[in-house]
Amino acid sequence: MAGHNKWSKVKHIKAKEDAKKGKLFTKAVRDIMTAVRDGGPNPDTNAALRLAIERAKAVSMPSDNIKRAIDKASGNLPGVKYEEITYEGYGPGGVALIVETLTDNKNRTVAAVRHAFNKMGGSLGTSGSVSWMFDKKGVITVERSDKDDEVMEAALENGANDILEFEEVLVIESDPADFNTLLQAVESTGTNILESNVGLVANNEIEVDDATAEKVEKLIEILEENDDVQNVYYNMK
Repeated sequence: MAGHNKWSKVKHIKAKEDAKKGKLFTKAVRDIMTAVRDGGPNPDTNAALRLAIERAKAVSMPSDNIKRAIDKASGNLPGVKYEEITYEGYGPGGVALIVETLTDNKNRTVAAVRHAFNKMGGSLGTSGSVSWMFDKKGVITVERSDKDDEVMEAALENGANDILEFEEVLVIESDPADFNTLLQAVESTGTNILESNVGLVANNEIEVDDATAEKVEKLIEILEENDDVQNVYYNMK
């Protein structure tokens, strides 16, 4: 029995590790695909893609997976046609959400997205129903270190509109047109870049109670588990 219990524990730990690795791979694939759609499939001219590939390799993602993600985002997979579709809606507590998808089956994707919203007490809206609450920005998140002053100086000299200081990270925002130049400048400081992409940022965040926040987070989790979903943006503080 002791041996059986030990094996059960080993299997449980392995399952948790596999699930964790799966989530890391999923995030890496989405970062790569977002970078390709924003700046093209060539990492030599697309700094965001180059960094996304480096992060994917850091979590031991196979080269074939990386290449497949690039090909999918650039439409180079033979016999498959992908379509970018964005959905907008409200989650629990009136939190606005925008869901960006890349799919080869529109009916499958919209059904899954609608089901997720309905399940958590939200509702899909029409195009434009919540997008006015968001601005498109370049966002770079870096780990705080003794290079903070150098990073902030480089950022401000290369197109940064705002630098948000948190306990563990700096979040640098820019206009989309300045993003690549800014990213290269920040990268040149040698700081640890945790995330970098062009995405949507809420222009006015709303506060909700803890119970509502948990429901919104669950909705986001359900959406992000869908392989067709690329990004989920929301205005919850």
